[in-house]
Amino acid sequence: MAVKKQISVNAFNMNCIGHINHGLWTHPRDRSTEFNTLGYWTDLARTLEKGLFDAIFIADITGVYDVYQQGVDLTLKESVQLPVNDPAIIISAMAAVTEHLGFGVTANLTYEPPYLLARRFSTLDHLTGGRVGWNIVTGYLESAAKAIGLDNQVPHDRRYDQAEEYLQLMYKLWEGSWEPGSVVKDRQRRIYADPSKVHKIQHAGEFYRSEGYHLCEPSPQRTPLLFQAGTSDKGIAFAGRHAECSFISGGTPDKTREQVNRLRQAAVDAGRQPDDIRLYVGVNVVVAATEAEAKSKHQEYLRYASPEAGLAHYSSTTGIDLARYELDEPVGYADTQAIDSVTRRFKESRITRRQLLEQHALGGRYPTLVGDSVQIADALESLVDETGIDGFNLARIVTPESYEDFATYVVPELQNRGRYKTHYAEGTIREKLFAADPWLPGRHPGARLRHAR
Repeated sequence: MAVKKQISVNAFNMNCIGHINHGLWTHPRDRSTEFNTLGYWTDLARTLEKGLFDAIFIADITGVYDVYQQGVDLTLKESVQLPVNDPAIIISAMAAVTEHLGFGVTANLTYEPPYLLARRFSTLDHLTGGRVGWNIVTGYLESAAKAIGLDNQVPHDRRYDQAEEYLQLMYKLWEGSWEPGSVVKDRQRRIYADPSKVHKIQHAGEFYRSEGYHLCEPSPQRTPLLFQAGTSDKGIAFAGRHAECSFISGGTPDKTREQVNRLRQAAVDAGRQPDDIRLYVGVNVVVAATEAEAKSKHQEYLRYASPEAGLAHYSSTTGIDLARYELDEPVGYADTQAIDSVTRRFKESRITRRQLLEQHALGGRYPTLVGDSVQIADALESLVDETGIDGFNLARIVTPESYEDFATYVVPELQNRGRYKTHYAEGTIREKLFAADPWLPGRHPGARLRHAR
């Protein structure tokens, strides 16, 4: 009998009030308005580690959602990812109160100098003991481009060209500047680092020029675990070359399976193995001791949610002002520089604003599973087995209640079925997820820039 794969789960969050499911900050049990305090994040980290979550994945945006109604009034009223704080700053505090929980941090390469970003991730990898990952994003908001000082957003495919070169420079810094064994810490000879093993990197490309030494000594992983979420043709090819974990949009099991197959084939085309990429879909879970209690809780959540705030978020995701459409008027396709895989759906179907509001009943568009522990476990198992994904990004509805409920009801049920770990493996986040070396495997393009061990 074949051994079924264990299900991987990340907590999906953001250093803000309203993340995915908008309007729920008004729920009396929700603590998201405390996001400016360390205690909020350290309490959450302890909860997640107790529930054996693999990681907390922290999303981020540069810019604001100002497409809906051509402004930010609704965005501000409902705190639709505004205000939003730096995702990297809170990691050290959470790492200090945990031992195994991983941390996925979003950073937009379009607006971040690679030399400084390389240092930030090396620092975090040192302070967490090798538990940090980088979610590579190129951005999609026109408001971000203008806030940074550009006239317009960089075109979609051009952003991926820039990202490709950016990664080459990052690999040179992380993998090529300091050789293995370069740090000797010899007090007697007064040699901390061996100068013969520390090298100046040289890079002169279309987008970037750099000449210098990586400012950090090698961290436990050297290169942080690499996350990526693009599902356009360019995004899939990029993920096939670089990503170790990738987030896909899901949808029907058939569409999810198709995306899974495309991403795994992209890895093979890049000279890697199909399982070199772990694949996740986003999901909401409402669970309780009984089905009736779970349904009651779901109805309670719906009373606090804001479908229109969800639509404001979605407008910026597509680059289309959905407020311009009548309730039953089909939304027209527009060639924008926003998220390509999302805008494409307006080519494929004549969906109306009313239908979109219905899809955003919980304030967001992720699929929602409602039931007792057995029903939720059945649904998660089915999605993994039918589609070939590896796990889920669990979005918060009410925080921290959504994560506490999952740990209380769903985790033990999955453990009883042998589908969820009963303890953490030792080592870095890369070792935990792949049962492999803490560094990038040799077939990864980043490893080719590493000095021989």
